[in-house]
Amino acid sequence: MLTELDSLVVGPVMSPVDPRLEGEVAGFDTSLTHSPDIVVGASTAGDVVETVRWARRHGLRVHVQGTGHGTHEPVTSGVLVTTWRLDRVRVDRPAATVTVGAGARWSDVIDAAAPIGLAPIAPSEPSVGVVGFLLGGGLGPFARSHGFGSDRLEAATVVTGRGEVIEASAEGDAELLWALRGGGHGLGVVTEMRLRLAPVPALFGGYLAFTEEHVAAVVRGWLAWTRTAEPGVTTNLTILHHPDDGAFSVRRSAMLALLFVAYPGEADAGERLAAPLRALAPATADTVGPMALTDLASMHGDPMEPGPSWVRGTMLGSADDDLADAWLAQVGPGARHPFSGTQLRHVGGATEVDVPEGSAVAGRGARYTALLMGQDPELFPTMPAAASTVLDALDPWRTEELNPNFAGGAEGVWSPDVARRLAAVRRRMDPDGLFAAAR
Repeated sequence: MLTELDSLVVGPVMSPVDPRLEGEVAGFDTSLTHSPDIVVGASTAGDVVETVRWARRHGLRVHVQGTGHGTHEPVTSGVLVTTWRLDRVRVDRPAATVTVGAGARWSDVIDAAAPIGLAPIAPSEPSVGVVGFLLGGGLGPFARSHGFGSDRLEAATVVTGRGEVIEASAEGDAELLWALRGGGHGLGVVTEMRLRLAPVPALFGGYLAFTEEHVAAVVRGWLAWTRTAEPGVTTNLTILHHPDDGAFSVRRSAMLALLFVAYPGEADAGERLAAPLRALAPATADTVGPMALTDLASMHGDPMEPGPSWVRGTMLGSADDDLADAWLAQVGPGARHPFSGTQLRHVGGATEVDVPEGSAVAGRGARYTALLMGQDPELFPTMPAAASTVLDALDPWRTEELNPNFAGGAEGVWSPDVARRLAAVRRRMDPDGLFAAAR
């Protein structure tokens, strides 16, 4: 079997005993160990086509891994196609677009676009892959000013469950393009995407760090500030629990609140927007100021190297003083839980406005997201129950929809109408259920 497949593709084909397999399938979450029956390292879009057709003939399910950030469960059977070699990035300056391969990372796009004053609507963690982020919709530092990342998706090349190649675009398969804008898994294997870039002549941002004695005041004050915040500024408040020595260049504290600010504009306006946040409490560190577009990668200080990871989140429709009380009771000073980081992100603004052609993205009605993060594998078994306790306390503010990028190992939740429409597109793109869900 492997000899036949090897003759059809350009990239490497690996069995479970191949010494290259461990490195090939390693993802960003090092607590997961993948052990598929066969691995194909796709070097061309044609490799994806041939692998899908071969797997279909032999009755094997197909899993896909790009940069390895979007998998929350181990792959233990079938064919795993890795697409990280398809990492080409091409910027079209006159059109202000970028075309990326399935394995491209946001850091590659940022570096290519920044010299000409353009920026992608990227996540706060630039090592994340472009395709996986956009299939979930994509919320990042420019969420309130520019919306979901998937709103800027113009076209994509997709391999179906029957090994056919389809062009999703307004002029091509428009229904598939609608689905790819936030519709998640089961829509085929994306081998290439074209996105609109945004003109960002100036960037203002960074973080304010507050030690434990100020956490409660900062949470309450920041949430109150968000209710009337200008739509051009995006903020999130992350509480680090037992942060490492030297983290974020501040003194050791059992708890550290980091208030991240991103504003795509000039420094004068940015300083005005940041002033109320600086007044919340004395900051032990303050990096907020003018930034180069290439510094987007360091704005939030997210992990750049692989490591063990556990995440679960939800979306919130509003915030009031009672939400602040509930959040602090669950994750504030004195609370006991296994998480290393807990985050509230302010969204809304541009994320509330759908693209003219429509999109499948879940969560446009949300004004905030909540995320629980763990890094200690020994505590992972305790985290599902602990997360349920925290998220249940947020029930009065939770939305019915759940963006898949914030679901962790759970499923995304779409409105009933969108879910039915997505199911129809998935049946058309994968009538035999060849593609395994990305979990």
